[in-house]
Amino acid sequence: MRSHLPGAIGVSRLSVYDTSAPDGLHGGTPHMHLTCSEGYVVTAGAGRVQTLSGSGFREVELRPGAVAWFRPGTIHRLVNEGGLQIVVLMQNSGLPEAGDAVFTFPGAVLGDPSAYRAAATLPGGPDLAPALRRRDLAVTGFLAMREAGPAAFEDFCRAAAALVAPKLGDWRKRWEAGALDAAQETGRQLDALERSDLSHLAQGGISVLPGPTESAKHGMCGLLQTYLP
Repeated sequence: MRSHLPGAIGVSRLSVYDTSAPDGLHGGTPHMHLTCSEGYVVTAGAGRVQTLSGSGFREVELRPGAVAWFRPGTIHRLVNEGGLQIVVLMQNSGLPEAGDAVFTFPGAVLGDPSAYRAAATLPGGPDLAPALRRRDLAVTGFLAMREAGPAAFEDFCRAAAALVAPKLGDWRKRWEAGALDAAQETGRQLDALERSDLSHLAQGGISVLPGPTESAKHGMCGLLQTYLP
């Protein structure tokens, strides 16, 4: 039986940061994924998600029961208006953790890979301060980009693509072993059924993850508990 979750998605439980950013809003760190779509299932609290994309700025209200998702190329920032908790569904399980997230740091940081790594990397441990410094730097860049307009967004996309370019070979291997293989498995099952080969039905069964397989850590948008298949 395959170890990855259906569709090779990643599932995390997120408690969004409730501390104040430079613009006075409480919440997470603005960032963009270049190859992964992301979905939110709101389980508690209230808030908003701010997005910036080629179609401009948008703000969507988040309340319990709401489901929202966005494609690669969408800068997103969670705003916590009180106890916001979300189940996060992430395409290409494992790929966001392999670097498919670029923070909206100011241009001088984005343009210098060493400076970007220094600003983006957390030291680990329970201290929240480094995560909030990273968040505040990204919010500063996000606000400037939103004010500057479409050209600034396009500049950010080019800088983000340059930053992740060295990782693309590894990303492709992860995709081939995960999401691509999961999609192709259905084709293999259809082929087997057409041959009256029922052997894959003998492999049925249930897999259970009783809870997050990692302890909570300081993520991009809040306290994050990730379910690893």
